[in-house]
Amino acid sequence: MKNYFDIKDKVAIITGGSSGLGVQIAKAYASQGVKVALFARREEKLKAVADEIKDEFGTDVIYAVTDVSDYANIQESVKKVIDEFGKIDILVNAAGVGHVKPVLEQSVEEWDKHVKIDLSGIYYMCKAVGEYMVEQKSGRIINLGSIHSKVAIAGGGISTYTSCKGAVKNLTQNLAVEWAPYNITVNAVGPAYFMSEMTQELLEQPEFEQVIGAYCPMGRVGAPGELDALFIYLASDNSSYTTGQLICVDGGWTSI
Repeated sequence: MKNYFDIKDKVAIITGGSSGLGVQIAKAYASQGVKVALFARREEKLKAVADEIKDEFGTDVIYAVTDVSDYANIQESVKKVIDEFGKIDILVNAAGVGHVKPVLEQSVEEWDKHVKIDLSGIYYMCKAVGEYMVEQKSGRIINLGSIHSKVAIAGGGISTYTSCKGAVKNLTQNLAVEWAPYNITVNAVGPAYFMSEMTQELLEQPEFEQVIGAYCPMGRVGAPGELDALFIYLASDNSSYTTGQLICVDGGWTSI
């Protein structure tokens, strides 16, 4: 039987690789025999995740302490991956921060900080890794967007987040066009709400159940593993004609 989504022995960089969805995606790739490079700021957590993946899946794993808002730091980390594995086949941009505050209550400094991570960080990573992918004339880039790349939410308070995620959608489309001649696909995945370190406090509030009930036709948050198959598909050779897309995994949230 043919494995349409074979990604064994490919090399993947995953930002935000010390917690949350970044760890889930890293484990999904490792389970398929991918060599994984984890990027994040917290070395202790990075090492713990790397050790866990090695023990569970036996695949090659390295990590690099990386601040995605620092382009020079990114270049050093990317070079470390090239030096170790000789190539980069997959880039997953999963690093990000949450921010809930009305516009008139947030400072300009808060806006700048979150834009630097949630938007500029993805741009910086794509630029640094894109240099190698263009040279090797192949690659798969998967950006973590959101349902809030497309829609806001009643009550507001997430203008910074939605602005960045909307821009990620447009950046994804533009890079897909720019790098299509080099056999590089660039897509975004738009999850609804999944439990993670970043969302835990919000999801555990009793009133948020009402939000889920009102906005999500399936009436629940996403479960662990429900993103895995899509990330594996978008990293595979058989996704070669899928590019420039924002694919929402949202229980029907963006359909109403």
